[in-house]
Amino acid sequence: MFRKTKIILLINLASLFFLSCPPIVVADQLRNAIDQDYAYLDVLFKYFHAHPELSMQEVETSKRLSQEIEALGFKMTRNIAKTGFVGLMKNGDGPTVMIRADMDGLPIEEKSGLSYASNNRQINLRGEEVPVMHACGHDMHMTALVGTARRLAAMKDQWRGTLMLLGQPAEEAEGGAEAMIKDRLYERVGRPDYALALHVNSNTVAGNVYFADGLMYSSADTVRITINGVGTHGAAPHNGKDPIVIGSQIVMALQTIVSREISPLQPAVITVGSFHSGDAPNVISDKAVLELSVRANSEEVRTYLLDSIERVAINTARTAGVSENSLPEIFIYTDGVPTMINDAALAQRLRPVLTKTMGKSRVLPFVQKDMIAEDFPWLVRVKPAIPSVYFSVGGTSREVLDVAAAGGRPVADHHSALFKIDPEPSIKTGVEVMTNAAMELFAKP
Repeated sequence: MFRKTKIILLINLASLFFLSCPPIVVADQLRNAIDQDYAYLDVLFKYFHAHPELSMQEVETSKRLSQEIEALGFKMTRNIAKTGFVGLMKNGDGPTVMIRADMDGLPIEEKSGLSYASNNRQINLRGEEVPVMHACGHDMHMTALVGTARRLAAMKDQWRGTLMLLGQPAEEAEGGAEAMIKDRLYERVGRPDYALALHVNSNTVAGNVYFADGLMYSSADTVRITINGVGTHGAAPHNGKDPIVIGSQIVMALQTIVSREISPLQPAVITVGSFHSGDAPNVISDKAVLELSVRANSEEVRTYLLDSIERVAINTARTAGVSENSLPEIFIYTDGVPTMINDAALAQRLRPVLTKTMGKSRVLPFVQKDMIAEDFPWLVRVKPAIPSVYFSVGGTSREVLDVAAAGGRPVADHHSALFKIDPEPSIKTGVEVMTNAAMELFAKP
């Protein structure tokens, strides 16, 4: 009797000791478990890749992903911003940790040559039939979410708190996260104490994870400028106000905002990606429409760019003699996407944990190489802000990247019809980093 009581006491003491210390997962045990689970995840990844759906139309994708999570014992709240959902696993007292995955594909016809390539077509929100492809890795993100859910559900005896898994629609359309907030996301399911997300990157080494203690991605805003001219015969331009000429002057003048008004040490981009006017070569139209993509690495620069675009467009039209009641109309689509900035203290807390569990050579600083954007900030830039970290996970083998660097076949970038990743190391790394990060956050700081 004494021996039995002593054994039980020792077990309870060991459990109390474990729960009172940061529960860093034993690296080898976790990797072995992920390896054993991969056959299941591989099938799931290929399903998601072969069955993509467009933004705000991820009906079957959301259904399959949420069912996978519900089957693990999560309490589901569906139909948040149409196709979004949250799964909650409450496991005693402790922090709430949210992990997010985006679900939508792109209107691209896949040409990757993969055996599981998408042949999907879908009617978009404008009523047009278009091909659909996962050309940005959201299939990997969803699979890694399920893999993380499976690991953490199997390890419930090693953590305390609430695990919150979020399936987000319409990241590609840059409106899904904002739509979930506007649909009272946190009022309906509770507010997390911490938030995590990731994105696979085809241009970095599979098996590695990259993140910064601050800036990860740029802001992004879409602006439409409608130029009101005066139409006339192409042989009598003096009788009108040519919106194409005015628009061309605006395009060139916009570039001086970046080159002459923004510090050369501050990244900024104004891209005019669309310019439409007229239907005949001998007719001067009465209207032109420009559509712009605007990027910045700080909210201050972002605000300055948007204000300056309006100033330049309106005053260029004035210089051309356009009347005050016909000046250009400036429209900024939705609220754009803020800069993606990791919480420095949280990133610094996670870095040594991930370095210890994954190895120093696999946990690397994130280096910004372009000005892509991500709408995850909408989920964490609430009041008060939710501490968050966003990870970039490598998606292509070092050998393939080395061949490309030596002048061989280039690696297809995101949003390309040729886009593909190496799924096994990418998914395994995504599960590994998210599981280790969540376990650290469930521990007392």
